[in-house]
Parts: sequence; structure tokens; C-alpha cells
Amino acid sequence: MGDTIFGKIIRREIPADIVYEDDDVLAFRDLNPQAPVHVLFVPRKAIATLDAASAEDAELLGKLLLAAASYARQEGLAEKGYRTVVNCNEHGGQTVFHLHVHLLGGRPMHWPPG
Repeated sequence: MGDTIFGKIIRREIPADIVYEDDDVLAFRDLNPQAPVHVLFVPRKAIATLDAASAEDAELLGKLLLAAASYARQEGLAEKGYRTVVNCNEHGGQTVFHLHVHLLGGRPMHWPPG
């Protein structure tokens, strides 16, 4: 497990408001929410960036997105819509180098995101 803040959350070394978990994915509320609903979905397997994922990770990547979609439906976000975001590396805005999917919802999203 990577030694990032997300790895520490997965190992329960630091607390988080966990809203979803299964054998492959853990999701928790973002500490600096950018929308009324802002949840991070992380694989239990440490993968630094989307660019570092391999073909062997295809099923896991699908599970991340399906978990986010399921949670969005559960929270009533699906009808009006929500946004999923994967930042990759410095210029992509990634600050924690453990692959994660942001689920943002509960307000209108604008484009371009910035």
C-alpha cells in the first residue's frame, strides 16, 4: 500500500468519513469539498496516477467508476447530474499520488472547470 494520505486512510491509520467500501474500492468525503457532495473513490491497490495504470488494472478502473455512479444514484444525484474527475500529475491538478476519482454533485457544474 502506498504511503500517501489515502493509503493511511485505507489502512485506517487516520480517520475519514467513509461512505462506501468493498474489496477493491474505498470512498470518503473530501476534507475540502468543492460541491455539496464531494467524495473521493480510491482503489485499495496503490496506483500513483492514471498514467501509471496498466491493462491489468482495467477491471479495477471500471470498478472505481461504477462505485462512483452507484453512490451518485444512492445520493439522488443521477437525475440532475454530477461530475467525475480524475486528475493526473502536476499540470492535471493531482496533489495526492494515489489514483482517485472525485465525485462532485449537488449543484450545477460549469465548463470549462478551470
